[in-house]
Amino acid sequence: MNPADELLDVVDINDRVLSQMRRADIHARGLMHRAVHVLVFNSDGDLFLQKRSMSKDENPGLWDSSAAGHVDAGEDYRHCAQRELGEELGISEVAGLKFLFKLEACADTGNEHSEIYQLVYDGELALQQSEIDEGQWISPQRLKQWLACDDGRVTATLALIWQAYCESSVKPD
Repeated sequence: MNPADELLDVVDINDRVLSQMRRADIHARGLMHRAVHVLVFNSDGDLFLQKRSMSKDENPGLWDSSAAGHVDAGEDYRHCAQRELGEELGISEVAGLKFLFKLEACADTGNEHSEIYQLVYDGELALQQSEIDEGQWISPQRLKQWLACDDGRVTATLALIWQAYCESSVKPD
């Protein structure tokens, strides 16, 4: 299926479902919808970042969270996080997947209510070539340097997620 034709829930400011609509129409009209982001850390505390494919319609070529995606119509956030880990990174073992926090829909999230999850993982990754041009493990200090440069190499959503993450009390187990 063409990603533009995916059916998503349209939600209100309180994240209540109003209707379902095609992804392309939701984005074109700037309607609120749902997404997930997963921060995958290794046991050394490094974070895996993905570089979005240049073929993506939003934020092509920018560094983003480890795995992310839209919550399908009728799907819950956690199931979506598990699905995206499998699709984008080839991670099927998600027993340690931990909910961190939720970001309310705003311009920097692309009008997405976003639940943020964390996983500590040291196994092999199989990157989804249609979604990801490359990936790398990066130390939290290096990500902080990237964000301080403000040179446009990371998505606005990742910057917002990382700020909220650093301000929270949650850290990899």
